[in-house]
Amino acid sequence: MPEPAPLDELALERVIGRLLRAGVLLSALLVAVGAVLLLWRHGLSAADFGRFRGEPRRLRQVGAILDGARRGSAHGVIQLGLLVLIATPVLRVAFAGLAFRRAGDRLYFGISLWVLGVLLLSLLFMS
Repeated sequence: MPEPAPLDELALERVIGRLLRAGVLLSALLVAVGAVLLLWRHGLSAADFGRFRGEPRRLRQVGAILDGARRGSAHGVIQLGLLVLIATPVLRVAFAGLAFRRAGDRLYFGISLWVLGVLLLSLLFMS
C-alpha cells in the first residue's frame, strides 16, 4: 500500500485550528454545565469566604474526576472541563509531532517529542 501524501502547511494549520477550537469549546461547555449543576444544587447556600479551602483530593486525581463527572457531580464536571482545557494544547503538540513524522521532518518531529515529554512530565509529576 502506498504511503499517504504528507499534509501541506495550510491543511495542517486548519486541522490544528479545529482541534484547538473543539477543545476550548468542549471545555467551556463542560465548565458551563458544571456551573449550572452547582448553582442548581447549591445556589442558595451561603458562601464562606473567611477561610480558603482548596479542592479535595478526590478532585485532583484524573480517575476520581472522571468518576465524579460520570456520576453527575457538579465539581467533577467542572474539573473535567478544566482537564479538557489542559489536554487541548498537549494534543496539539502530539498532532503536530505526528504530522512532522509523516512528512519525514526528523528535526521538528524530535522537537515535538521533546516538548510533548516536558508537558507530560510536568503534568504527571508537578502537583
